[in-house]
Amino acid sequence: MINCLVVDDEPIARQGLLEHILQIDFLNPVAECKDALEAATWLQKKPIDLIFLDIQMPKLTGIDFLKSLSTPPLIIFTTAYPEYAIEGFELDVLDYLLKPISFSRFLKAALKAQDYVLKSKRGTMVNDDYFFIKANQKLEKIKIEDIVYIEAMNNYIILHTRQKKHVAYLTFKGIEEKLPQHLFIRIHKSFLVSINAIQTIDVNEVKLETGSLPISKSYREEVINRIGERLFKR
Repeated sequence: MINCLVVDDEPIARQGLLEHILQIDFLNPVAECKDALEAATWLQKKPIDLIFLDIQMPKLTGIDFLKSLSTPPLIIFTTAYPEYAIEGFELDVLDYLLKPISFSRFLKAALKAQDYVLKSKRGTMVNDDYFFIKANQKLEKIKIEDIVYIEAMNNYIILHTRQKKHVAYLTFKGIEEKLPQHLFIRIHKSFLVSINAIQTIDVNEVKLETGSLPISKSYREEVINRIGERLFKR
């Protein structure tokens, strides 16, 4: 099941989206929110996989809300304004639905979300040993074996490789799902590290080739379990 939020300041729009969601068996509507602030509260309460997010809302627009999230879930913009499409896709949103939203178009977007989630769980988003990122107005090749760790910073990520740092306008969740899951592990809400780069693991930190990073309590058990799978036992 894909846990989703509906975020829109118009009650009629929220109702229409909920009616669509209830017709699709793999979507689980966790809540409907009248603004981004209410959505932010739900993100703290329960794991959310997907947000159907309106753009033009009072207090905080959908775009500004998305930019404020360090590790956003999948986002499908829902709006009556087509001029936001380019900016939406630059923010790495999954899809862009123009109101009024037909069920057939909604279903297409939902199936895209399902496919994305299934592929990320299988760890098949990247099959090669490298990928390209857009940084400093050019495309830079990143070899997966060279990555030491990845850091989330506001609306950007910093790729720390053995050679240099690369700053890219990508979502942390997006890059995490595209990397081979057996080679990387999350140790903190802001740090994803290469297992091959880990030298030692202490109670509160991981020592890498290039320095140390903190382990948060919420990820410590997973780190120990993953490393335990590679433990040499007598």
